[in-house]
Amino acid sequence: MRRTIVIFGLLLVCVLFVPGDLFAQGCSQCRLLTEQGSELDENSFGSNINSGILYLMAVPYLLLMFLFRKRILGFIRSLRRKEA
Repeated sequence: MRRTIVIFGLLLVCVLFVPGDLFAQGCSQCRLLTEQGSELDENSFGSNINSGILYLMAVPYLLLMFLFRKRILGFIRSLRRKEA
């Protein structure tokens, strides 16, 4: 119990005394695009940010599909057997 309180206290002190810029880093692609935002027109800036977000969202799903491909294929095959 005491150890948990000490860890929580240290974490709280770290959060309070660490500069806010450290927590607001973001991904490097988004940061680069926002820094270049003044040079780009509004439409290209928005589409670049959206494509970056979609890219970052797609990678974990692709990894999960690769890791669980046998289960996914087995599930699809079982659905086809039920239809027939």
